[in-house]
Amino acid sequence: MAESTALFTDRYELTMIDAAMREGRAERRCVFEVFSRRLHAGRRYGVFAGVGRLIDAIESFRFDDDIVSWLSSEKVVSAETLDYLSAYRFSGDIRGYREGELFFPGSPVLEVEGTFAEAVILETLVLSILNYDSAVATAASRMATAADGKPVIEMGSRRTSEGSGVAAARAAFIAGFAATSNLEAGRTWGIPTRGTSAHSFTLLHDSEEEAFRAQVEAFGTDTTLLIDTFDIPSAVDTAIRVAGPSLGAVRIDSGDLPSLVRSVRAQLDALGATATKIVVTNDLNENTIASLRSAPVDVFGVGTAVVTGSGAPAAGMVYKLVEHQDAAGNWVAVSKRSPEKHNPAGRKVAHRRLVDGIATEELVDLGSNNSTTDSGRPLIHDVITNGVMRDEYRGAEGVTRARDHHAIALAELPAAGRRLSPGDPAIPTVFR
Repeated sequence: MAESTALFTDRYELTMIDAAMREGRAERRCVFEVFSRRLHAGRRYGVFAGVGRLIDAIESFRFDDDIVSWLSSEKVVSAETLDYLSAYRFSGDIRGYREGELFFPGSPVLEVEGTFAEAVILETLVLSILNYDSAVATAASRMATAADGKPVIEMGSRRTSEGSGVAAARAAFIAGFAATSNLEAGRTWGIPTRGTSAHSFTLLHDSEEEAFRAQVEAFGTDTTLLIDTFDIPSAVDTAIRVAGPSLGAVRIDSGDLPSLVRSVRAQLDALGATATKIVVTNDLNENTIASLRSAPVDVFGVGTAVVTGSGAPAAGMVYKLVEHQDAAGNWVAVSKRSPEKHNPAGRKVAHRRLVDGIATEELVDLGSNNSTTDSGRPLIHDVITNGVMRDEYRGAEGVTRARDHHAIALAELPAAGRRLSPGDPAIPTVFR
């Protein structure tokens, strides 16, 4: 069992349980829904990610003796509630979109059903994971699309917290990135890792040639040499003199990339290194990648932009109570009524309507029995049933499945839906 995630939450989750237990409502069956009211800054779709991480976090959501003792010393909740927490195990159901699926405004990406106490306490955990991972996956998908089939490497660990770096690498890989520089992401999630050297390695040596020779001796001629520490044309000459025309790649991390890439390509070709690839890394995002689409770039490396969601560090998802049982056991649909934050009440079933394999609508049926066989591709799937986690979402295999599913979902988008320019969502969300 991993370290407990029980305190990765907000105090009011526990105080709500405390008050509900005092009045006898804590055990009422409830349905909470996760959705986003809008997409950020005119983006045309979102990418749902984090399900595999969430399952692991819920499994580790345990209030051990040390945590209970601390909560008691801080007088956060009553002794009765502490007894409840010490025995807490999520025994409810979670259903939702597959990891890697696309979402749109109002898409019911996750549904958590259980008692009020066991479901409400997961709010912060659910949102912290899904909001971050989905923000990264959405940005990464746009970047991979902009790269038009060329590999993109995630290398943003130093621009975020240590845990977020691993999570970002996972989400980016699901959304189409080819590899990561983060070794823990490679170990935990089975993501290919890449990396050779930084400017410090070159500066450690008495000359650039000495640094290149050391690297080639260590890793062979298939390595990638960093060529912008001093003078790029001189570095290219040195790199090919040291490694020969079979050098794997050169990396450029600064300067006017469109013109530099073209001149470096011409120089490499003139030296006979026609198969040597060019890797570029310089604060790239989806727009700068798109601007380099016609340039002879072979591999892109992205750091800050992907781990920060490229300007949208959270996906805007919320966790709302949409249905609960009353004292007689009848189900009652509920929703927030404020004008700017209203949402449809009740549990929902969602489908993606396709015409000739292209998505046309996100159909959301209100109530659990309204969908028909011609509604389209079903979007809601079991994640946890009676507290039992489904293994298909977990580990490296779960990441691979999510990556494959994202490729399928993205291929269903109409062509306009893959544009980087601001616009309306790629397909409308229709509530029935």
